[in-house]
Amino acid sequence: MTPRVPRQYSQSLGTGDFRFFSCLGSCSRGWGGVSCPESPNGRTTFKISWVWCGRGSLARAGILLAGVDRLAAKIGRGHAPWSSPLSLAREITREVYTNAGSTKATCRSSALLVIPQYHSQLRLIMKKPRAAVGNRSGRRKQASSQEGKEKCAFGSSQAKPSAPSAGPARQQKALLQASVSPYHLFRDVAEVTAFQESLLGWYDQKKRDLPWRRLVEGEVDLDRRAYAVWVSEVMLQQTQVATVINYYTRWMQKWPTLQDLASASLEEVNQLWAGLGYYSRGRWLQEGARKVVEELGGHMPRTAETLQQFLPGVGRYTAGAIASIAFGQAAGVVDGNVIRVLCRVRAIGADPGSTLVSQHLWSLAQQLVDPARPGDFNQAAMELGAIVCTPQRPLCSHCPVQSLCRARQRVEREQLSASQSLPGSCDVEECAPNSGQCPLCVPPTEPWDQTLGVTNFPRKASRKPPREECSAICVLEQPKALGGARILLVQRPNSGLLAGLWEFPSVSVNAEASGQHQREALQQELQSWVGPLPDMRLHHLGQVVHTFSHIKMTYQVYGQVLEEHTPVTIVPPGARWLTREDFHTAAVSTAMKKVFRMYEGQQPGTCKGSKRSQVATLSKRKKSSPGQQVLESFFRPHVPTDAPSLNTAAQ
Repeated sequence: MTPRVPRQYSQSLGTGDFRFFSCLGSCSRGWGGVSCPESPNGRTTFKISWVWCGRGSLARAGILLAGVDRLAAKIGRGHAPWSSPLSLAREITREVYTNAGSTKATCRSSALLVIPQYHSQLRLIMKKPRAAVGNRSGRRKQASSQEGKEKCAFGSSQAKPSAPSAGPARQQKALLQASVSPYHLFRDVAEVTAFQESLLGWYDQKKRDLPWRRLVEGEVDLDRRAYAVWVSEVMLQQTQVATVINYYTRWMQKWPTLQDLASASLEEVNQLWAGLGYYSRGRWLQEGARKVVEELGGHMPRTAETLQQFLPGVGRYTAGAIASIAFGQAAGVVDGNVIRVLCRVRAIGADPGSTLVSQHLWSLAQQLVDPARPGDFNQAAMELGAIVCTPQRPLCSHCPVQSLCRARQRVEREQLSASQSLPGSCDVEECAPNSGQCPLCVPPTEPWDQTLGVTNFPRKASRKPPREECSAICVLEQPKALGGARILLVQRPNSGLLAGLWEFPSVSVNAEASGQHQREALQQELQSWVGPLPDMRLHHLGQVVHTFSHIKMTYQVYGQVLEEHTPVTIVPPGARWLTREDFHTAAVSTAMKKVFRMYEGQQPGTCKGSKRSQVATLSKRKKSSPGQQVLESFFRPHVPTDAPSLNTAAQ
């Protein structure tokens, strides 16, 4: 329902209480707006704003801005005798289309909505236009039939998706809006405000002291603030905070500004990123920094929309985090921690990775974000999920929003019913249990598990197991090389898995391939890099298993120490000989470090007490029998792991 216009504005606009009506149209790209704040002398002034949301050129955006500026100048000269918002909308539309060079054919029907904000400002917003589908009266009738519904209408004739002609995206949106129960929503502004105040109050007292937060709080330059947030958010994707702190500190010391990072080489970036995983993230950061410096004059985009549009590797979450924390834009964010918090607070048990559930979570995040402190609110929501509302053993008694948490309320009802030996009772607002028709409820195939408590929400979706691959790999060493012993490394291609990193020479082999076949394939690979090697006898050292995001790789590890007088040709580009010390600081993956630890553990004169490098060699670790259980397991409850993040990247 459209809010009523405050009385103090009715005289200045001469409109009284109006609700919803059509205007001539709006531009085919972007959102327009008009606000009329009160002035100290009691007279009404108008302010025109236009937010560019399309993918067209900046020149076209400038034309639109010129259009609204021209209208603003007309207002300033006193030529604004509008007797109704409709006439105001027509004037806006006329000026925008005149300056944009549009014709009637590009006009689209749109709506003008009156929304009071903060009791001191009236904002008239032109909604983004929609393509004409079907007859207009049919759409108005359908919209009015949905107005005012606040309870589930599962199975009713009114809760139907859009017509097939509306397109898949609109069908999904209509289906979600028609089928979501108020049980999964926030009832009113008071409940939203209570959530914001409770969460921010807790965050002010309990937030962790992290290096990126210190940098942002003490930085006045907006571009450097945004850069500091950008680096931290990219590093934190799929990586624990404790791991990121050291990498972030070294990164910002080496490249404190966008210009510093833009001038660095990809080799340097990979070298510092080595061991952090998901290596494409570092490459995207550098590509983005170069784009900002070379194409945007060194200035970061200021909104979530433009950040996502212009910066490579920046998705919806990262863009919202940068815009809210660095620039104060009221943009909600959804990551793995926020997913968990929202799913428990509103009892959302369906798969968070599905399109419908994801759309609803983003809608909730946008509804909840505090416009006065958007950056702090988003960080507070993520902090809550990281240290209180955890995947396992959540600390519900320490949660600042426990009184608003429907998951906790469900647990308390179940416990009360169990203590009184009564059948479980439903909340009066709750969805019909296991009806199978609410897209946000726990699926009926996965009934409520009392042993899980609030960790019933969200349910972890079944993931496709990583595919298994096998590779034969060789550590080739020159013990008597000039300057000390050296090992051979080759560089991976610039695209694909571990792009641009260095590794030991390897070949893909069948998991069932014999040792002789693996040796022959490796010898050919080694000779392609260093030429003929007489008397080569590759020694099998064992196997190393490393799981990437989507691949379970088994390395069959071989070692070869060259004789003192073995002739070695100069290696071609893409290969190099490194000392052992240089290897540990080179741009190599964690998997290669595992391989090298195994090699070191097999060499004469080295410490063979390194159990980590020998675990996979002959599987010597003693395993307990199936009937044997460790005492600790009796006290470890069965709980699900974290929900999948919506901001994934290929490792």
